[in-house]
Amino acid sequence: MGCAPPAGGVSLEGVDLAKETVIGGRVRLGGNPVAGAYVRLLDSGGDFTGEVVTDEAGGFRFLARPGEWSVRVLSPKGSGSRAVIAELGLPADATVDL
Repeated sequence: MGCAPPAGGVSLEGVDLAKETVIGGRVRLGGNPVAGAYVRLLDSGGDFTGEVVTDEAGGFRFLARPGEWSVRVLSPKGSGSRAVIAELGLPADATVDL
């Protein structure tokens, strides 16, 4: 068993989305999904909080507390970042185009 981040991020199965804060989206290049990209979640101070690998559809998601966040994408195809404001019960779109 390795220490690799989970593909796509946390499962939402059994999660009451009205009571959680979800940050998620897709990583794309030229409109096409980028699978296998590393997506890092950083808090408002820029500190590392978590990391996942995008799934085949370029998707990723994190559960987090409400507030200001950023996601940083690292991939052999490029890198990028996006600032996100997450609110309780509302999914925050953190899609990144490389």
